Order: sequence, then structure tokens, then C-alpha cells
Amino acid sequence: VQLQASGGGLVQAGGSLRLSCAAAGRTTFSRIALAWFRQAPGKERDFVAAITESGGSTDYADSVKGRFTISRDNAEKTVYLQMNSLKPEDTAVYYCAARLGGGSYTYAQIKYYRYWGQGTQVTVSS
Repeated sequence: VQLQASGGGLVQAGGSLRLSCAAAGRTTFSRIALAWFRQAPGKERDFVAAITESGGSTDYADSVKGRFTISRDNAEKTVYLQMNSLKPEDTAVYYCAARLGGGSYTYAQIKYYRYWGQGTQVTVSS
């Protein structure tokens, strides 16, 4: 599975961005569970949001609940992260990640994801 993230940029606090991550490869997209992580300078890579294969279940880090929404379009083989009410502390490189299977469970730890995109920079100015 190859992942290509896009949509990052510079935005003022309170603004919005939508990240996209397109998948390619032989694996059936609907059999892939997906997630977004982020990494700020000098910090570890942290979980942001996850979505199951079917899209029926999602999970969010407490810091983004109510502001971010993860979704997927299996026909387009793309996962999205809609980010609203952005704060300066949301500044980071955002990575999409994928794992095969998982059923109805969402996974918030890096170790569960085998495939990673290249990252897209999000900068929120105050």
C-alpha cells in the first residue's frame, strides 16, 4: 500500500484545513484501516484519529475531539482529515497510516500500522 498525503499549509488560528491521503496498490482499499498521526518539532509522533475499514467506527485523540473529523471514500481510495478551529498547538507534520484488516476496532498506536505516507506540514499561526 502506497500512501500520498496532501492538503497541508499555513492557516491562522481558528481556521480550517482538510488533509487528504490517497492510497494506491493492489490491496483492496475497503480492507484497510486508516489513521492520522502528527509530529511536532522535537516531539514524538502522536495519534490524531483513526477509522475502521468500513468507516463505521472512528476514534480521536482528546486534544482534537470536536474539532477534527476523519472520513474515508472507498470509491476514491482516499482518507480525509477535516480540521476546524485550528490552534497553534496543532502545528505539526501530519502523517497518514494504514494497516490491513482490524474489523470493527480502531488502533491508536504506531506499532499497529505498517504503511505510512510521507507527511504534510500544517502550520497554525496565532
